[in-house]
Amino acid sequence: MTNSELDTIDRRILDQLQRNGRISNVELAGLVGLSPSPCLRRVRDLEDVGVIDRYAAILDQGAAGFSLSVFVQVTLERQIEAALEAFERVIAERPEVMECYLMTGDADYLLRIVVPDVAAYETFLKNHLIRIQGISSIKSSFALNRVKYETALPLNDEALTGTSSARRND
Repeated sequence: MTNSELDTIDRRILDQLQRNGRISNVELAGLVGLSPSPCLRRVRDLEDVGVIDRYAAILDQGAAGFSLSVFVQVTLERQIEAALEAFERVIAERPEVMECYLMTGDADYLLRIVVPDVAAYETFLKNHLIRIQGISSIKSSFALNRVKYETALPLNDEALTGTSSARRND
């Protein structure tokens, strides 16, 4: 099921679940305009096809003791399948790595690392990251302030079409 196959009710259900994954089915049904049985059936269908990947509690990073976010650009010596797979396998095992993306552009990978402090990042860097075979360069950027952080996908029509409902006064 793709985003274009989601109807308005599915998007309402997903929007509400992204806001509160612990909402009761009865309350969810009321918010999206369904009775409980069809609502539950739709949620189960969304889970079965993989649109709903999992449910999780979203922690406050700083309150949980991980006040430092580091964005790391990694360039490999060679961009061959074996090198990419080896790097990804090692990175997938590191709990400090919150996100890892294979990129276009100057760097091969962009990672988001969370650690308690600079000393913990230095330990991660020295004991894990620089020991991965095939890395040619590592560039670290420390986040000073998180301006925006969302976990909910933008399921409204404006986000899906890239248009704004606001009129311009030219």
